[in-house]
Amino acid sequence: MPRFYVSTPLEIGQVLALPDAVAHHLLVLRLGLAAPITLFNGEGGEYTATISSIEKKRVSAEIKTFSPREVELPYAITLAQALPESSKLDWIIEKAVELGVAAIQPLAAQRCVVRLNSERAEKKQSHWQGVIVSAAEQSGRNRMPTLSTLTPFNDWVQQQDLHKRILLSPRGEQSLSDWARHQPPQALALLIGPEGGFTDAEENLACSQGALMLSMGPRILRTETAGLAALAAINAIWGEM
Repeated sequence: MPRFYVSTPLEIGQVLALPDAVAHHLLVLRLGLAAPITLFNGEGGEYTATISSIEKKRVSAEIKTFSPREVELPYAITLAQALPESSKLDWIIEKAVELGVAAIQPLAAQRCVVRLNSERAEKKQSHWQGVIVSAAEQSGRNRMPTLSTLTPFNDWVQQQDLHKRILLSPRGEQSLSDWARHQPPQALALLIGPEGGFTDAEENLACSQGALMLSMGPRILRTETAGLAALAAINAIWGEM
């Protein structure tokens, strides 16, 4: 059954005009009247609805039932990813959402090749939010991961919160998997450098602010691989239930 995100309150018995993008998708799928679809608004659970009217480019649906189904991880993981080249971050975000990440924090680090001014950063922010929505629809998630604004690495790493911060680096003397096997499941942030990694100064600053430096093993992983491999490893060790 096709799944769609709508950013409005939902309730059983409600008849709502679907957003233009959702309506266009349904028309492309050639779904007719009374066809069942699933809707969710990111606040938990999902709703079964049926198409109630189709008028040119407008589609309405009537909500029939609610299910409290959730597939979220029992521990919140933030992926703090330094900007990679080209459109790699699109792919990273998509796969991170599929793997259950709770939040994504884009970072501007010293070795980042991509530099975004405020206008381009705003456009990218909107684009990345769309990637999150599509990935949540596809992967069956009913809660929307948080996307923070692009922040300089040095500024972000000096902010204080209660989450454990894991900086992945070839300099780490202990592996992430070895560390995770001896820790209870917990909320944490994974810090992933750009191509070329974080500088020594950035890593030292992060560690001075409480970050734990760990490695992903003896092989050097690309920036688009490291965070996703770390997410998969943590999920495998800590489990999802």
